[in-house]
Order: sequence, then C-alpha cells, then structure tokens
Amino acid sequence: MSEAKLALAKREVSGKKVKNLRDQGLIPSVVFGKNEPILTQSSYNETEKAVRAAGYHSPIDLTIDGKAQMVLVKNVDIDPVKRVIRNIEFQAIKANEVVEATAPIKIVDFETSDASKAHLVLSIVLEEIDVKAKPADLPELIEVDASKLAGVEDGLTVADIVLPKGVEFADKEIDMELPIANVYDPAAEAAEREAKAEADKAADEAKAAEEAAAAAEPAAEEAKAE
Repeated sequence: MSEAKLALAKREVSGKKVKNLRDQGLIPSVVFGKNEPILTQSSYNETEKAVRAAGYHSPIDLTIDGKAQMVLVKNVDIDPVKRVIRNIEFQAIKANEVVEATAPIKIVDFETSDASKAHLVLSIVLEEIDVKAKPADLPELIEVDASKLAGVEDGLTVADIVLPKGVEFADKEIDMELPIANVYDPAAEAAEREAKAEADKAADEAKAAEEAAAAAEPAAEEAKAE
C-alpha cells in the first residue's frame, strides 16, 4: 500500500468555470461517499504526484479543509491532446471496510524460464485485475511467476495468481482460465508471415494471369474469324 497524502480544499465553482482553476494550476476534483459529493480542488503538481503513487489500487490519505478522509482514485480525466489531468473522482472509504480496487499485474522471473532461454517471447494479455480487501491489505501490484514456462504451448492464466493474505478477486465468478500471458516463437511467426505473403503474392499473380488470358480471348477469336 502506498503512503500517498494530499490536501484538498472545497471549491465553489463548477461547470465551465473550472477552466479558471486549471489556468491557476489547480485540479478540480470530486469526493464521492455515502453523503453528498464534495467539490474540491488542489495543486496540480501535488495532486499528480499523489495520484501517480496511488494509482487505482492504493488509498490516499486526504485532508479536506483540514478534515481527514481516506479515498481511492476512481477516475482520472486526461486531456487527449495536452495529456494533462483535467479532473479526478475520488471514492471515500473507511479503514475497516472491504473495498474494490484495480491492481496491476507484473510478470516476474520469465528470464529464468526455459522458454526465455529458447529465445521465445512472452506476450502480455491481461495487465490488471480487480480485487477487494481492506485498504491496508490492498496490493500495489500482483506478481505472477513465469519461471516455469517452457514452450509455445505454455502460458499464464488467472489460476496462476497467488493473492496476498486478505485479498480476494472482486469477481467471485471470474474465469480462472482467463489468459494473462502467452508464450510465442517470434522466428516461427515471422516465417509464417513470410510464407503467407509469398502465397498471397502467388495467388495475386495467378489471378492477374487469368484475367489477362480472359481479356485476350475475344481478340484471339476476332483474329481467327478474320
């Protein structure tokens, strides 16, 4: 769990007026909870630092006008052009309640596997997974051991995840065979692509020859008639 901290101030402006806040180097945000949402604002640099440290998986210790509140980041609105944060949604939580969060998945020890030694490559399919736990037990990431992978028939699935104590999958009916990563042979795939390209080229040439022959038939028949 990260130790991110952030001070927010309540804000009065909303709607289009929040542009003025951004121009002042502030980020508008909203804190959702059991009561009415609280409109807030904070320094851009400090907010970005806290959100980057916490991600969607670790709590942030907020103070809202001096009052303590633990939260999770639920949504970050990024400007698609400038790539800066435009708005943040926080979810108020309590230290003793189970909450849901999204934990990143990290594949470890693939370089020690027989698959890696055979110059095979690991293709990542699933980069994160939803879990639930008390805030103090939420993992910053979930490591999955890839050291036993050997060939292209191998891969990692959700069943290979070993959750930390106190952590469960958020989806009780999650498919344990859902792939996380697959092993593939880049040389074999390159050869397959080359063979397909050659086959496509041969097919195109054959089709062009057929069309040329078909176009020549009327002229040949006309010459024969003369």
